[in-house]
Amino acid sequence: MDKSTLFYKLVSFTSSVHRVTTELTKDVRSDYLTQVQYKILEYIAVSQPVTPSDVSECQNISMPNTSRELRKLMEKGLIEKITDTDDRRKQFICLSENGKTMMNEAFAFIESRFLHRMQNASEEDLAEIEHALEILQSKVFY
Repeated sequence: MDKSTLFYKLVSFTSSVHRVTTELTKDVRSDYLTQVQYKILEYIAVSQPVTPSDVSECQNISMPNTSRELRKLMEKGLIEKITDTDDRRKQFICLSENGKTMMNEAFAFIESRFLHRMQNASEEDLAEIEHALEILQSKVFY
């Protein structure tokens, strides 16, 4: 296969991923969180512990804005900062118990939408999808 064609298929695929992600997560966040704050919590939930720099880079937010949003999430009791014992200048961010509860509820809601979307998929389809996701994760999204 031509690598340029493969690249444009990847672009189309990632665009579809963003569209479906938006559909699956629509109305899932709490009213007292901004979209940016929810996306930060979602990232922390699947990647913790993370550094503020990790959040900034992954969410494409400047460090000053990242620091402000993390401070707001701490004030809401949804995240905790943990200082590295070897390098006291380095801090890690994790979900607090309240943050874990909130994200577990959000993920349960998203999972129900996903399962509804997949309700007509056969066992063979599901196995193929799982295999495709494993390949994408190991070869493209590592």
